[in-house]
Amino acid sequence: MFINEFLQYITTERRLSDHTIQSYSVDLSQFSNYLSLEFNISHVTEINFQLTRSWIASLLEEGIQPVSINRKISTLRTYFRFLLKKGVVKENPMLKIIPPKSKKRLPVFIEEFQIKELLDKIDFKSGFVGERDKLIIEFFYFTGIRLSELIELRVRSIDFQNGVVKVIGKRNKERLIPLLDNMLERLESFISTYQLKEFLFTTSKFEKLYTKLVYRVVNKYIGEISTLEKRSPHILRHTFATHMLNNGADINAIKELLGHANLSATQIYTHNTIDKLKLVYKQAHPRA
Repeated sequence: MFINEFLQYITTERRLSDHTIQSYSVDLSQFSNYLSLEFNISHVTEINFQLTRSWIASLLEEGIQPVSINRKISTLRTYFRFLLKKGVVKENPMLKIIPPKSKKRLPVFIEEFQIKELLDKIDFKSGFVGERDKLIIEFFYFTGIRLSELIELRVRSIDFQNGVVKVIGKRNKERLIPLLDNMLERLESFISTYQLKEFLFTTSKFEKLYTKLVYRVVNKYIGEISTLEKRSPHILRHTFATHMLNNGADINAIKELLGHANLSATQIYTHNTIDKLKLVYKQAHPRA
């Protein structure tokens, strides 16, 4: 099925994040197992439009949410484009596939007073781990970067003279994000105190961070101030964007800071801002 070759391609040439690669791997494994069990298909050249549509229909019957199915469709589209490029297949069975419509879900975010409590009142303890954990939380909230981007940050990524951090985003695109003076001071002290040479954030053994550790850190501290069921690093990215818009930031500036390829990806945050404006309007207008 050329799955290993495809995963190697998106790892070395596309340089996608570990999380994305894992998702693609799971999707293709499920797809391959379905074809093998239901139709005894073992070679990719046997796959056609009817078979891919059959798999998608089976996912819908299982009650899988459209948003998850659409991600799997995206995986297959990337996979078959790779196979076409390599000359393994002559036709793309995904061309006629129509993704199921999914309801737009508003980004979940943490309220400003909760963030204030988290950063000003919660005890992060002294020492390397406590300082690192607080800096991780602050970095997500102050910059809006992705988990994969944070893990890859180097000490040299911080330009102390110009007050910015250089982030390598999706498709290896670079962007510069401003840092507040007090954040720069704490980062400089953190780097100096623990003599960090390569990665900005590390394990307690000064090795490169891994995804589960960062999830544990974020989940633990958001749980201190919020009852949200989902407490992932991405929530802090949503929170950054929503709070910036609520406080008057231009949406195009938010787009650049988040590293979005187009404005439509950023516009989902305007819904949260409009909801807040409606509430203020109802509370303040004398005829409301």
